[in-house]
Order: sequence, then C-alpha cells, then structure tokens
Amino acid sequence: MAFIVSRLFLHLLLLCLTSASIHDLLKSRGLPAGLFPKNGVKTYQLGEDGILEVFLDTPCVAKFETRVFFESVVRANLSYGGLIGVEGLSQEELFLWLPVKDIIVYDPSSGLILFDIGVAHKQMSLSQFEDPPLCYPRVGMMMEKKNQRKQFGFAADQR
Repeated sequence: MAFIVSRLFLHLLLLCLTSASIHDLLKSRGLPAGLFPKNGVKTYQLGEDGILEVFLDTPCVAKFETRVFFESVVRANLSYGGLIGVEGLSQEELFLWLPVKDIIVYDPSSGLILFDIGVAHKQMSLSQFEDPPLCYPRVGMMMEKKNQRKQFGFAADQR
C-alpha cells in the first residue's frame, strides 16, 4: 500500500513540475526567466539526469543585446545557475552566428550572466533577461528590418 501511495505522489509531483512554464523552471533553478522566448515554446522535458529539452514551434530569432537564434529543439544540462553544453542556440557576433556553449549565473548578486560562445566569454546584465523576448521566424525578422529601413528612408522608392 505504501508503495502505491508513494508512486502516486511521485506521479503527481512530476505532473506538477511539467505543467510549470519553462520560465518558472528557469527561475526555480537560479536563472532568469527570459532565456527562452515568450512565444513559440511548445513544451519542455527535464530528465532525471538534468538534461533539459525545450521544443519550439519553429526555429526563430530573438533580440537581446544581440540577436539569438533558437533551433526548434534546444538542449542543455540544467543545474542550479547554469545551462551547460547547450545545443540548438546561436548568438550573432560581428555578423557571425556562433553556437552558445554554456549560460551561467555564478553570483546573482553581481547582476551578471555569462555566455560562453566558444571563442569568447561574454558577460551581460541579468536585467536584459528578466522578461522573455518575442521570437520571430527568420523571415519575420527580415520583414521587421525592412520596415525599419523604410521608416528611416533607406528603402528604394517603389513607383
């Protein structure tokens, strides 16, 4: 009987954990909620081994200090204050898309978050990641950019 009750409790606990949003999960693990987009996240899975898989509707681009590209599946080892061994996430630096390897908050009181992009470590303000960004399909970003260019008079005159 105790075995059945404990299995039921474990099942309910897992159900509660999986119904929380990815943003709530990140906050509970010492990371800012805004590391994943506000829109487009279908679901996520967190394995017993700490492997986090986040499933998006479609690959998309979001804007923080620079542009970030999310593939349709992003994987990483989730630990307190870190996403280690990230796959499926790239950051634009000087017109190059570089894969993000790790995202770490060593000391929340410092107000900094570290992005390891392989060739460099980039520290940014945690405040940039408090709110989840909107994510746009690559085509959507191009249209947004084109409209901004028109607004400032850079688009070709269409007669």
